[in-house]
Amino acid sequence: MTTTQIADLYPVEKEELISGSEAIAIACALADVDVITAYPIRPYDTVMQYVSKLKADGAFDCDFIIAESEHSQFEIVKHASAVGARTFSGSSGVGWFYAFEAITVTAGLRMPVVAMVGNRALDDPGAFGVEHNDALAVRDLGWMLYWVATAQEALDTALLAWRVAEDPSVLLPFAISCDGSFLTHSQAIVNVPTNEQVRGYLPPYSRGTLQLHPDNPITIAPQVNEDWLMELRRQSDAAMQRSVGVIREAYDDFKRTFKRGDPSAFIEEYMTEDAEIIIVGMGTLALPVKVAIRRMREAGRKVGFVRIKFFRPFPTEEVRQVLSNCKAVCVVDRDYSFGSPSFGGVLFHELRSAMYPVEKRPLMLNFIAGLGGREVHVTNVNEMVDIVQKAIDTGKIEQECTWIGVRD
Repeated sequence: MTTTQIADLYPVEKEELISGSEAIAIACALADVDVITAYPIRPYDTVMQYVSKLKADGAFDCDFIIAESEHSQFEIVKHASAVGARTFSGSSGVGWFYAFEAITVTAGLRMPVVAMVGNRALDDPGAFGVEHNDALAVRDLGWMLYWVATAQEALDTALLAWRVAEDPSVLLPFAISCDGSFLTHSQAIVNVPTNEQVRGYLPPYSRGTLQLHPDNPITIAPQVNEDWLMELRRQSDAAMQRSVGVIREAYDDFKRTFKRGDPSAFIEEYMTEDAEIIIVGMGTLALPVKVAIRRMREAGRKVGFVRIKFFRPFPTEEVRQVLSNCKAVCVVDRDYSFGSPSFGGVLFHELRSAMYPVEKRPLMLNFIAGLGGREVHVTNVNEMVDIVQKAIDTGKIEQECTWIGVRD
């Protein structure tokens, strides 16, 4: 029923002026998601508003459940996934944290729930603007974790998410991180594929012998204690390792089917071929950084950019290959990790760890910028690059982590 209805809207590929949230809502309809749960918190709630509109207009038929809390909404999709339903939910900031018990269990039970995280600052003090600490909190739990940069990528990644998460060799949840306001609310031209294309790319969800059903009596969520806990954790680890190959295969298939995509599923490179300094960041940071790099290139400065797309599984191989060829790396974190080594950000520590075994290691400096939705301007990018250049010229890092754009 859903297939026919959404096909009426998109019988051919069509360009739409939509936000990142609206793009993911359309992806839910195209993917024929069975169960969607919602509880409003800005800025993620805009995706549910558009899902509600599609359902009210008769374009999308799903079980759309308004929960009484963030915790409940993730419990609902977790259980729906266990009985074989394709699911979607999401949250933002402290709402994501309020659901954390259910979010943790979803990964432990190997339920391929797909969720959108509308990145916002954690309270208190409150701010509706983007920070990445909310989504990053699941980085060690078994969730796959991806940062999108555009509304087009939001739609495309959602389709990829169900394909990868529901693969029988993976069966892990997938969080799509969308920078609050900059992506969740900003409109752009998005190419929406046909339902026929999506059906050819995305197979039905099947749990096989792991599906909870009266005719298949299995135990879910047993108390195993020390007898089996380590073995189960090791199985989840093996699934995350297998996801790397599944992602590559699914992304290559995506490019063949929809005729778009970067060379790598895991990172985006911009002017890195001869770069002496490479800026690394995630999400919508790409826009001001690319503008700054183009201007620096015009001035003869060899600067490039790498955008990390998948944070989990982390693109260790790709990162080592591209960063080994530059003199210095400028890591821009839209997050914080108070009390960590060098008092740096989360992405900085991940990158430094990835590069540690490499014989030819570049200098690596960290910058905390754009917290709470504060703009990262071209002038901020210039300031960071100047600091990195000084470290190259002197061979000395005076300060490993610097906060940028902060008032005295």
